[in-house]
Amino acid sequence: MNQDEVKERAPAADADAARAPRDGGRRRPKKQFKRDKRDVHGWVVLDKPVGMTSTHAVSIIKRLFSARRCGHAGTLDPLASGALPIAMGEATKTVPFVMDGHKLYRFTIRWGEERDTDDAEGRVTETSDKRPTADEIRALLTAYIGIIQQVPPRYSAIKIEGERAYDLARDGETVELAARPVEITRLELVGMPDADHAELEAECGKGTYVRSLARDLGRALGCFGHVSALRRVAVGPFTEQTMILLADLEAMCQKAAAGEGSLADALMPVETALDDIPALAVSRADAARLQRGQAVLVRGRDAPILQGPAYVTVEGHLLALADMEHGEIVPKRVFNLTGLVGRAGPKKG
Repeated sequence: MNQDEVKERAPAADADAARAPRDGGRRRPKKQFKRDKRDVHGWVVLDKPVGMTSTHAVSIIKRLFSARRCGHAGTLDPLASGALPIAMGEATKTVPFVMDGHKLYRFTIRWGEERDTDDAEGRVTETSDKRPTADEIRALLTAYIGIIQQVPPRYSAIKIEGERAYDLARDGETVELAARPVEITRLELVGMPDADHAELEAECGKGTYVRSLARDLGRALGCFGHVSALRRVAVGPFTEQTMILLADLEAMCQKAAAGEGSLADALMPVETALDDIPALAVSRADAARLQRGQAVLVRGRDAPILQGPAYVTVEGHLLALADMEHGEIVPKRVFNLTGLVGRAGPKKG
């Protein structure tokens, strides 16, 4: 609470104290009123601003919707902006499908300085007067496309014997992380605003650190480098066209509270996260079996030939996540979509 807030609240607090009944010279404790939580199911893809943590973003969305359950699908550092998919209610069951999807980043590398965090927040550890040309950068990028071995940043959330790497690094301990395989499917130079900076795009799989990529490119080019700006453009099925600014979302929530629309219009359906797996419609009788956790045999000449994960619907409504095994639908997660359910389709822009 800042000083202005204290000044504004103090008179009201004094007035309350003057009116409050007393018992033995002690004030009676004030009643604490909590906002009722409710069942909310769906996705919001927040265009997270720079400076906000992912955890804080989730808490804001949870408060706006008064949602019982809320979580995000992949952390964004405070210095990064862009797509932060936030799942509410039964959508949290689909988070792994989003986290396993490919991600698209736009980022800027500042040449000439390597930092201990591999981004602009850290302490400078190496410097160089050399600056790479566009041709030198492009010639190097092909070596980082495909499945490569990458050492994560020392300041990362990876655990070492139960401790987060960034906590150990902040305590001054030496952090040594092993290289791990990651996949980069596309890496392109998209701009060079000046000799000190290069703008790139990277499409990559789960576990890839853009900060490590910038660090490694700087070392390979002999000029050192770190990420000075980072924006996540897409995560799995969620793109820039599905993002919403926090101010716009707050405005929608205020209108809904005033009876001018529904919060369901601010939410994408739970199944939006499942675009990359097949959908399978079943009858009401089969749906009842699946809801009880029982497998259903797929019969008939027109039965789909599927193997692996699928999502099941009944009368157009999401029912379950399942595996297709030898002609059977085996339920893995059953959805209970009672309450406020997202219905907005992806935005067009």
